[in-house]
Amino acid sequence: MARRGAAALALAPALALLAVALAGVGARGAVLEDPDYSVQEIWSREPYHARPNPEPEPEPFSPPLPAGDGEEERQPRPSQHRPPKKASKPKKVPKKKLAPETSPPGKNSNRKGVRSKSSEKAASDDHSIPVARDDVREGCPPLGLETLKITDFQLHASTSKRYGLGAHRGRLNIQAGINENDFYDGAWCAGRNDLHQWIEVDARRLTKFTGVITQGRNSLWLSDWVTSYKVMVSNDSHTWATVKNGSGDMIFEGNSEKEIPVLNELPVPVVARYIRINPQSWFENGSICMRMEILGCPLPVFLSLDPNNYYHRRNEMTTTDDLDFKHHNYKEMRQLMKVVNEMCPNITRIYNIGKSHQGLKLYAVEISDHPGEHEVGEPEFHYIAGAHGNEVLGRELLLLLVHFLCQEYLARNPRIVFLVEETRIHILPSLNPDGYEKAYEGGSELGGWSLGRWTHDGIDINNNFPDLNTLLWEAEDRPNSPRKVPNHYIAIPEWFLSENATVAVETRAVIAWMEKIPFVLGGNLQGGELVVAYPYDMVRSLWKTQEHTPTPDDHVFRWLAYSYASTHRLMTDARRRVCHTEDFQKEDGTVNGASWHTVAGSLNDFSYLHTNCFELSIYVGCDKYPHESQLPEEWENNRESLIVFMEQVHRGIKGLVRDLHGKGIPNAVISVEGVNHDIRTASDGDYWRLLNPGEYAVTAKAEGFTSATKNCMVGYDMGATRCDFTLSKTNLARIREIMEKFGKQPVSLPARRLKLRGRKRRQRG
Repeated sequence: MARRGAAALALAPALALLAVALAGVGARGAVLEDPDYSVQEIWSREPYHARPNPEPEPEPFSPPLPAGDGEEERQPRPSQHRPPKKASKPKKVPKKKLAPETSPPGKNSNRKGVRSKSSEKAASDDHSIPVARDDVREGCPPLGLETLKITDFQLHASTSKRYGLGAHRGRLNIQAGINENDFYDGAWCAGRNDLHQWIEVDARRLTKFTGVITQGRNSLWLSDWVTSYKVMVSNDSHTWATVKNGSGDMIFEGNSEKEIPVLNELPVPVVARYIRINPQSWFENGSICMRMEILGCPLPVFLSLDPNNYYHRRNEMTTTDDLDFKHHNYKEMRQLMKVVNEMCPNITRIYNIGKSHQGLKLYAVEISDHPGEHEVGEPEFHYIAGAHGNEVLGRELLLLLVHFLCQEYLARNPRIVFLVEETRIHILPSLNPDGYEKAYEGGSELGGWSLGRWTHDGIDINNNFPDLNTLLWEAEDRPNSPRKVPNHYIAIPEWFLSENATVAVETRAVIAWMEKIPFVLGGNLQGGELVVAYPYDMVRSLWKTQEHTPTPDDHVFRWLAYSYASTHRLMTDARRRVCHTEDFQKEDGTVNGASWHTVAGSLNDFSYLHTNCFELSIYVGCDKYPHESQLPEEWENNRESLIVFMEQVHRGIKGLVRDLHGKGIPNAVISVEGVNHDIRTASDGDYWRLLNPGEYAVTAKAEGFTSATKNCMVGYDMGATRCDFTLSKTNLARIREIMEKFGKQPVSLPARRLKLRGRKRRQRG
């Protein structure tokens, strides 16, 4: 009783402040003016012409402050000499299935099998303020442990096994390094296994906490997870109140394995600054280890009266772009495409490149001033997202980009008008819709790290393309090669084309798409990291998993990668925390794919070796599936980069290769002196060659024509340098042309010699 009274007295001042604030608001009938509104970071950069949304008024609520038996000391009591391996579980509240409306805002209301273990029984503590049923059912978004919005300095723990298992590693879905070393391990793990261990989050402001999501330790070798825990809250980090179940402490059921996230909603939302998880039992053959996310709504400034709010308000960021910030399922994605097409019918076209294993169409949106046709001299660009179905941020960014380009074109934004009228843009938001539907059912926090990653038939599209690297390198290393090894347009092996090959239908659709359209530049958006990876993605040395393996165009790829990373709001920020284990700051947010981890049969390597397209992988966020509330901020993080990267398609040289009659020559080879990688002209004889600024000796050659060489200068200003070629036919080609015109076949000297030798042998015999 003494502790309960102390806890109640400690929480009473905050309760009184909240009551006064609510009374003041009721008396005035209006929201108090936010004194820090003028210092918010509002992103409305020119030349974008989007309309700002009106700021919604905050909803009133009555925040409960439960009191009860809580730990009064910040440090745990001394542990027993031999702590129990698995603590006995107190009596649990009965488990009930949650109704669909319990999902926090931005969750998928139609998802199935929500991994949620929570009690519907409200706490009956004397010092709690009851909340209306609708308020209890009103969930909150994640605080941001997974997205790194919560910093390492806001996470604390009673003890830890070592630095790599400290509180800063207790983030939902964080991944361990290959070696699980001292710096980058896969969870918070307590230094001792007893009932006095805890991990806590400092929200740095009064927050309405509504739920907790937990996972076990990410490890290839060990099995560690917490099977039950208590939840405590505090306003000063010294006096703690335990969430109650009637008259006793509420025990929440935790994990039954280490990867599937488990959601527990609090029976009644609680308002505090700090929240603490106190493990009560754990896997009998393991240790106290966990990863977690906290669901909570920061209190509005006019309610909290908290000086810490100044820090948060001045760092909050919103967007003025009037876009559809939500997660779109397959049907909603098609509807959004249709809406954009109706808004901008003159510059958009919707088509599909094939179907998924489950029969869902792979929709793409073309944006051009002449949709549906290739314009001579106009480069073709593409964005692809969703090869891994659970990496949905890229998918939503591309849908936002489609909508944004339409709006800005209608507003006559000169930068966007130039891009649309001088480029043929193709955007494929969801390459693996089957996988996305699985991830969508799980939701943004409960899907885990891999649910929906693969296609319906279990194939990883990201490394399902033909391995052309090995064919090239084996030919280059072969002694006394009879002919020069081709360095481009390497043919796809016969085995890959057979029906029995383990190739996803989605992969075949992309290959056919890229062979049909002469793409110059492309980016495939992925998730789970914050970096731009450029080819090669496969190491050249045998038996190595990491090795810097550059392409002949390494200098160009580095620039392309940097163009995206340098304009992203976070990628090149040296102060930002690494997502999981890799620090990419040494190369300014970029990395050679093979030096990161080798991947055979990647889209990047295939594009470079089989087509003209320069392809890069763009990892757009640490959180593969961010909550809906994070989408506006993620859009602001990536918007400028998405546009700048598209603009790079206009760097280098471009031109036409024609014959003496002015007719374009298809499949003419364009070679750059000093760069062992060629490209070819399109069907109309036009070409585009990405190059960094400088002077280059460029040669055009085609079968039956004499080659031609020119010096072409590439400047620093945006816009490719025009470099045309006119080729004349060789004498042999002219002879063949004349003889074919008069119905005669050209004389083949080698065949004629063989014929004469055969005649002589017959005569001697």
